[in-house]
Amino acid sequence: METNIYNAEGKKTGTLALPEEIFGVAWNAALMHQVVTSMMDNARTPVAHVKDRGAVSGGGKKPWKQKGTGRARVGSIRSPIWRGGGVTHGPLKDKDYSREIPKKMRLKALCMALSRKLKDGELIFVDSFGLDTPKTAAASKLMGVLAGVSGFEKLAYRKNAALVALSDPKESTLKSFRNLGNVETKPVRDLNPVTVLKYRYLVIENPEAAVAIIATRTAKKSMEKTEKPKKQTSARSARRALKAKTPKAPKAAKPKKVKKEAKESAPEAVVETKSETK
Repeated sequence: METNIYNAEGKKTGTLALPEEIFGVAWNAALMHQVVTSMMDNARTPVAHVKDRGAVSGGGKKPWKQKGTGRARVGSIRSPIWRGGGVTHGPLKDKDYSREIPKKMRLKALCMALSRKLKDGELIFVDSFGLDTPKTAAASKLMGVLAGVSGFEKLAYRKNAALVALSDPKESTLKSFRNLGNVETKPVRDLNPVTVLKYRYLVIENPEAAVAIIATRTAKKSMEKTEKPKKQTSARSARRALKAKTPKAPKAAKPKKVKKEAKESAPEAVVETKSETK
């Protein structure tokens, strides 16, 4: 995957090989929607706030007695149905809208946004802007020159025209683009899906360094497996381990118990007969 590199005069100066894992990621609308809405919620600062009947001052006394007046029963003048009372189910500034975004989802959404910009022809690489001194006129002229490149005609006058990503943000470059209302500058390391999709075009300066920075963000760090040092064992645990490893000697077979024969029937009783006396 290759793309063209332009100079500050809008002329092609070379090509750049882009990594497929960053600029060739397929679009996933569900994932992009989830990441973008979560990031916008995280940046949200709740301002709207109303007071319910418990927060409104007054209303500590019952206006009139419960019965005998002919009027409707009322417990407090700060009821939501009364003028000057509390507001029911209104917005509260205490509500937390933040949502946690997994790192892999955030990085994949960024790669999808960059891939879509490249696919739609809305991504241009410039080798150097050449803005040594802060001059808004020079930055505006530069945007006009880049608008001469095919496909970037609206770069000079469209609202939210371009996001300028700088690999090495210099003060002179930042000040030069600061007064242009349709351009925003941002370091490459701070790119995120919301800002990339907010602007029509993406202009990246010093593409080799910028791609290297993005690659370090998205690269998967392989964790090398290191052997853990063996823990020092006590003498007691060593004996237990040795005892567990040594095979147990087979037990001697016990002689089978022979069931005792049933006792013989009791001997016949000897009956002593007395001699009959005549």
